[in-house]
Amino acid sequence: MRAIFLSFFVALLASGPALADDAAVVPGPGPQQLIEKVSQDLLREIDANRAALHNDPAKLRALVDRVVLPSFDAEYSARLVLGKYWRTATAQQRQRFVDAFIQSMMRKYGNALLEFTADRLVILPFKGDPEADRATVRTEVKRDNGTPVPVNYSLHATPKGWKAWDVTIEGISYIKNFRTDFGAEIEAKGLDAVIERLEAEGRENAEPATKAAG
Repeated sequence: MRAIFLSFFVALLASGPALADDAAVVPGPGPQQLIEKVSQDLLREIDANRAALHNDPAKLRALVDRVVLPSFDAEYSARLVLGKYWRTATAQQRQRFVDAFIQSMMRKYGNALLEFTADRLVILPFKGDPEADRATVRTEVKRDNGTPVPVNYSLHATPKGWKAWDVTIEGISYIKNFRTDFGAEIEAKGLDAVIERLEAEGRENAEPATKAAG
């Protein structure tokens, strides 16, 4: 499943509210073209620098920040993950959670990016309404044994272009899964405790790169 979830970064990967009017006015590439471009750009960088990225997690994070995150609506995703807790959170708590949430995903799945190759991802023909302000881009990702797994990406139109915000693997939404997991933890410990845990895990993940740089 790690190899499948890494496509969340490969093909997803600037926030902004969804547009109320026609999606034709959205700047930049359409949803299908965006997925293709991000995938190609990221895979090209990984192929050219695989060894260096493997040895330095900071370089891998910088690559994701530069290539993927501009096309990923991190704030919108985090808002959906927190659900009712987003409404009661302070501005500082919201920003800390967004940053820690992204760091958490990188800690869990970032290294799996380095195992990804172009032959494992197939982007299927687009079947959505080109005039809509929301879209689903369908792909298939091959498991290690070659079995194809359906992976669908949810995107919405924003004033800054199309942004991805969720991935659904075999019918399971990761936003919904995160919301369930974090919701239970917040109920038990509080939002600040959850944020502090994620931030601590992010610092631990960055330690090898810091030591190597020193």
